[in-house]
Amino acid sequence: MNTVSVNQTLNSNQTLRSVFNVLRLTYGIVPIVAGIDKFTDLLTHWENYLHPGIVSMLPFSPHTFMMIVGVIEIIAGIIVLVKPAIGGYIVMAWLALIAITLLASGNFLDVAVRDLTMAIGALSLARISTILSPQTN
Repeated sequence: MNTVSVNQTLNSNQTLRSVFNVLRLTYGIVPIVAGIDKFTDLLTHWENYLHPGIVSMLPFSPHTFMMIVGVIEIIAGIIVLVKPAIGGYIVMAWLALIAITLLASGNFLDVAVRDLTMAIGALSLARISTILSPQTN
């Protein structure tokens, strides 16, 4: 390899690494913050996003359900920060399920589209993490 090719490769790797870091932090921190907010409802009243069919099947209150969801989101965010190749797929699936639930309810369609878009970003994180060194997985 000549010097120009080596420099291009290094720059490409640095760019990919910086994109990876932004995605890892985003998809690690956002689920943690959203999960914590399930206990405080500072950002929104999360129960409003529940499909009425799900609410009717719950053996406990919608608030309790949302706190359980919050714990799952916190754990998913931590996994993204520690093992992004695995966590990216978990967050992708989680966001896709949320979007499907919202689409099925016919409500919050804008949020469903946003969550599907975010799911693609989480998939991108998982895929990029496999390209980089094994230490990111």
